[in-house]
Amino acid sequence: VSLFFFQITFYEDKNFQGRRYECDSDCTDFHTYLNRCNSIRVENGAWVVYERPNYGGYMYVLNRGEYPEYQHWMGLNDRLSSCKMIHFSSGSQYKIQVFDKGNFAGQMFESTEDCPSVMERFRIREIHSCKVLEGVWVFYEHPNYRGRQYLLEKGEYRKPVDWGAICPTVQSFRRIME
Repeated sequence: VSLFFFQITFYEDKNFQGRRYECDSDCTDFHTYLNRCNSIRVENGAWVVYERPNYGGYMYVLNRGEYPEYQHWMGLNDRLSSCKMIHFSSGSQYKIQVFDKGNFAGQMFESTEDCPSVMERFRIREIHSCKVLEGVWVFYEHPNYRGRQYLLEKGEYRKPVDWGAICPTVQSFRRIME
């Protein structure tokens, strides 16, 4: 029986060099251990890493794998300070409903698949509210999973600020797989 554990390692320099900080649980502030972060190795699990302490600033969602420099996780710079594990519910079902108006008004579009272009698929430019019925999802500011990222776990989001955005610009979204 294999014991599933979460682990992520942050390195000050590119290509997994320099000082490092290993983490196996949520961490509100590791920037006291590292001056910068230029590479990351995700051994197990899926993680959200944040630019600022206490889960603030830009966020980046990382699956298991190696990220030898910050451009590989679409980082804007080498600044990271906190991280959280993504918790998955049992079963791997995915379903999201997105709305073109706030408070679940206007047209509703449902998806169980990744969407590289909201404009092409649904003919809308913005998502003003959504319901995550199953699974964990990430909204992206630009098409093809680029730009600012927002993590959405199961629940209701009546307006963009509920998922951490200042505006309703969502041009793509995808499922986070275990």
